[in-house]
Amino acid sequence: MSRKRPPDRGPVEHRLHGELPVTDAETAAGRIHEDATVLTGGFGSVGYPKHVPLALADSDRNLGLTLVHSGNVGDEIDVALVESGAVARRSTYQFSAAARASTNRREIAFFDRNASSIADDVQYGGLVDPDVAVVEAVAVGEDWFVPSTSIGQVPAFVDAADDLVVELNREQPLELQALHDVYRPGAPPNREPVPLSDPGERIGRSSVRFAPEKLDAVVETDRSDSTYSFRDPTDDDLAIAANLGGFLVGEMERSPAFEDAVHLQFGVGSLGNALMGELGGLDFGGRDVVYFGELIQDGLLDMLDAGRLESASATALALTDAGQERLFDDVERYAEDVVMRPADVSNHPGLIDQFGVVGVNSAIEFDIYGNVNSTHVGGKRMINGVGGSGDFNRNSLVTVCALPSTHDDGAVSRVVPMTFHVDHTEHDVDVFVTEQGVADVRGLSPVERAASVIEECAHPSFRSDLHDYLESVREQDNHVPHDVERAAKWQE
Repeated sequence: MSRKRPPDRGPVEHRLHGELPVTDAETAAGRIHEDATVLTGGFGSVGYPKHVPLALADSDRNLGLTLVHSGNVGDEIDVALVESGAVARRSTYQFSAAARASTNRREIAFFDRNASSIADDVQYGGLVDPDVAVVEAVAVGEDWFVPSTSIGQVPAFVDAADDLVVELNREQPLELQALHDVYRPGAPPNREPVPLSDPGERIGRSSVRFAPEKLDAVVETDRSDSTYSFRDPTDDDLAIAANLGGFLVGEMERSPAFEDAVHLQFGVGSLGNALMGELGGLDFGGRDVVYFGELIQDGLLDMLDAGRLESASATALALTDAGQERLFDDVERYAEDVVMRPADVSNHPGLIDQFGVVGVNSAIEFDIYGNVNSTHVGGKRMINGVGGSGDFNRNSLVTVCALPSTHDDGAVSRVVPMTFHVDHTEHDVDVFVTEQGVADVRGLSPVERAASVIEECAHPSFRSDLHDYLESVREQDNHVPHDVERAAKWQE
């Protein structure tokens, strides 16, 4: 039996609806017990609760919380709550220096997950035993609320938690409801396919529903998000964009999958934002260009405003201050082309496959055989988290890893003989792009991949040493030849 589109309540014109347990942040935080498992909203450093986490951070109780969220959050959680010592365990992304330091000192037990799986892990997989969900909204009623600038895993978190605290943020425009398309996949083992035929289509509601007995507190706030700050594109960024554009033109000509449309995804960050901006000028030959990914960044707004993008589907608005102001000033116009949905839909493996997405993500480094490290410097020091890169790297029709060939002002190569932490295996990535060139490694054996990656992607300062490494190991009777001790010296 097909699932019908659920009825919605229509546009919400007021913030508070019905008899609600409105209270202050300190009272709401005081009801969360000392060792609770707290599920918070937030994705792309926006749409996360702010005042209740600050109240928890300021508490004089001996807290040992388990904290789970579906993407990066702002300083109220990532700095204040972390530095207070209130967090004992955490998943599944971090963004601040304070959070990284606590993770690497193992003061916080951090565990990482792919973004698409968190909802199921929490609801059905035994990842945690959730007590309370703390979320942000622009409007709330007795059994529903309208999310703010991100959705992430909020619907699943609300379903899974025993109690619910809603921060009603009056700083976020009520018109954000026009962007939301809240659809929940059913429960296994009778889960039906997500009935989405086009990324711009809407199949759900503008609000999240919950059992009314769950609502423990509503806290009114007016605190802004911690928005992104993207650097200006560097010469390397522009060269990477040009190389990626050249590859895409050739791929569109080669593959019948791109005869009518191209579906793109970009990872978050300055490079991803720069790539969006530069590809806005690419000649797509009259094809529809559609974004199906996690995050709406400023570069996508540029493409939309220039008429270069048919539609954009994501789970969060990861914008700069200027980008957020731009969208807030004209939400209803952008809602004609922008759809925000839960992360278990925006990152759904079946939908990524269905739409034939070209996934473009960055990393810390990759090795000559095509293994990618997104999260651990030197194979051991945690940076942020895997996020949704695993979802798109494994399930996209064409997977691209794009990054500069060096960092630290050219002192360190991002192309290495062997990466000592692997987030995405050689089986997950098809194409590597740096400012030096493009290595399309599809159909190549490991040693053939290595030769292509070194020649096309490595910086000239390191290319000779990498060739020497490959020559020194290629006579081994091994499918993937390595000298582990020599490779380890590159990590030093």
